[in-house]
Amino acid sequence: MAFSISVNGTSRSVDVDADTPLLWVIRDNLGLTGTKFGCGVAQCGACTVHIDGQPVRSCTLPVSAVGKGRVTTIEAVSGPEAKAVQAAWIARDVPQCGYCQSGQVMSAVALLREVKKPSDTDIDHAMNGNICRCATYVRIRAAIHDAAKALEA
Repeated sequence: MAFSISVNGTSRSVDVDADTPLLWVIRDNLGLTGTKFGCGVAQCGACTVHIDGQPVRSCTLPVSAVGKGRVTTIEAVSGPEAKAVQAAWIARDVPQCGYCQSGQVMSAVALLREVKKPSDTDIDHAMNGNICRCATYVRIRAAIHDAAKALEA
């Protein structure tokens, strides 16, 4: 079945089964490999993308459920929040193995678009479900606080 979806600002057509997870459409059909497969059951967050600015787990979302939503992947996330998060990630040396980072960054950007001065609780809530097997959670939280401060300036 053919689906037309908006990915990173471009309308794309794919011919896949309706229940094909968005993750596989993004990676296999569109060749955007920045979004990672982690657990396959929406528990680890490695597959996080934005649909209309909201973070969603693409590994369990059927492509048929995307509808007219605008999908943004790590390859195209942009704006002041994205720049601040990326700079803070580098400054805090957040990535270790890096596998979860695209999902972490997508969740952090979505948080900062909603909450300009997040508390530790806000960060923990927003990042809950983004698992880092290298356990860089302290650096992730610090980087999000740094990004929020940078956005205030």
